Amino acid sequence: MVKPITIIGAGLAGLTLARVLHVHGIASTIYEGEISPSARTQGGQLDIHDFNGQLALKECRLFDEFRAIINLGGEAMRFVSPTGSVLGEVADDGKLENPEVLRGDLRRILIESLPPSSIRWGHRVESVKSLQNGKHLVLFDDGAEIETDVLIGADGAWSKVRGLLSEAKPEYTGTVWIETFLHDVKKRHASCAALVGKGAMLAMMPGKGIFGHREANDVIHTYVVLKKPNGWTPTADFGDRNAALSYVADQLGEGWAPELLSLITRGETFPVTRPIWGLPVGHKWDHSPGVTLVGDAAHLTPPDGDGANWALYDGADLGKRIAANPEHVEAALIEFEQEMLPRSAASSVEGHQSFERMFGYNAPENLRTMMKEQGWERSS
Repeated sequence: MVKPITIIGAGLAGLTLARVLHVHGIASTIYEGEISPSARTQGGQLDIHDFNGQLALKECRLFDEFRAIINLGGEAMRFVSPTGSVLGEVADDGKLENPEVLRGDLRRILIESLPPSSIRWGHRVESVKSLQNGKHLVLFDDGAEIETDVLIGADGAWSKVRGLLSEAKPEYTGTVWIETFLHDVKKRHASCAALVGKGAMLAMMPGKGIFGHREANDVIHTYVVLKKPNGWTPTADFGDRNAALSYVADQLGEGWAPELLSLITRGETFPVTRPIWGLPVGHKWDHSPGVTLVGDAAHLTPPDGDGANWALYDGADLGKRIAANPEHVEAALIEFEQEMLPRSAASSVEGHQSFERMFGYNAPENLRTMMKEQGWERSS
């Protein structure tokens, strides 16, 4: 008999795992702290890579649904100097090797592919512990509790399940991203739309930058990247959106073209501060019976374009291994960790290095070197 499988967290990793199990006729239950799928916005646009994320969606048998939500043209990338000059760019050639989709749309098609009863919304985990009988006890903040034979932690950066396997905690990278949005940009923000182009635009100075992303539905999602101490926020002392946005723009200092700063100061949403955290490089653990981690719970790294892809891949890979021998789930968990932990360690090193190259104190020179290597540079 297949042991009951409990998944904590309805993010991309947990949903993908549940979907692959469902495809193979294996039931699972996801417990999610948010009260509904629409309880909060789901972040920006993701490029889904052909060697991990897309493979996972094929295992989910959702590849056609995925292709239907692609933001055509979104793979383009433009590198701009702080003065607004285009240094280099990569066009979207239409091959769709790493197509862009909104995280919310991707999560939606995964949720819709599962039986509604398989996701228990509004179940925020208070604590977890392993019992002497080989089961695991999950306590929720409303006082409810469950026991389960198989517990999968897909509960993100601040995973409660992780504590069963590892004492590691996310570490602050010293960088914050502050985000805001422009809407209906073709009509209302034409100059900003022309600057960003059809995909992503990146401009930087040492330790700071502006990242504009042209998203579906005629939206520009702007991120300001700053080196700041942990706990810093630009919004605590501002009740007025425009004042808060001006303050964020001022933190970039001098030398920025007005058209770049307008991506911030014209913002139509109050700026949201997102500190960037990461688990220690090479995070691993010794196997514990009946429990494992997937996605950010296992290998949180600074954003480098791979986190969501490996989360999808983790879920699909673990689901396939369980489905291959559902009577021996423990063996599947061990096999999964033996493959995932070395892979995630290597990806973690690459992620931290990539993040520092893009946004660290030597970022402009690193960018110029990268463009020369790729033949993208236009001018100095």
